[in-house]
Amino acid sequence: VPFEIMVKETDEHFPPGLSPEEVALYIARNKAMAVQQTVTNDRIILAADTIVVLEDHIIGKPVHREDAVSMLLALSGEKHKVITGVVIRQGEKEIAFADTTEVEFHDLTLEQIEFYVDKYKPYDKAGAYAIQEWIGVVGIKSIHGDFYNVMGLPVSRVLQYLSEAGLR
Repeated sequence: VPFEIMVKETDEHFPPGLSPEEVALYIARNKAMAVQQTVTNDRIILAADTIVVLEDHIIGKPVHREDAVSMLLALSGEKHKVITGVVIRQGEKEIAFADTTEVEFHDLTLEQIEFYVDKYKPYDKAGAYAIQEWIGVVGIKSIHGDFYNVMGLPVSRVLQYLSEAGLR
């Protein structure tokens, strides 16, 4: 599928009272709408937002090193959910869904966490990690769901929805 990446700065705050799935969809929709304002109406816009949820608490992106270390310490030895909200728009037509993957970390040492944060600087990653980096190799005990969802886009489901809608 040929595509063009367009980045628009968008506010990632959300109203209180939304479920984690609704939060991911709310932010993804805001991203889609921001891009849609800058292109012609016939263009297909695909936007996504990924969040990490530990014990019903949404973990955002770390602000600084200590924040990243703290997030990974909290995830160490625990199961959490990675939820990606996907919004596909063409004109007024919209397809929206959320995909959830459960991830379990091994117990990580402080040394491992500090190495990862210092080398990979995951400050733009929800939960302070990217599964495709070193931390995924040494830190992930199990995954239940779509690996690519944890990376930020459940590609297989996106292709299914595009195909069903005749948008490919």
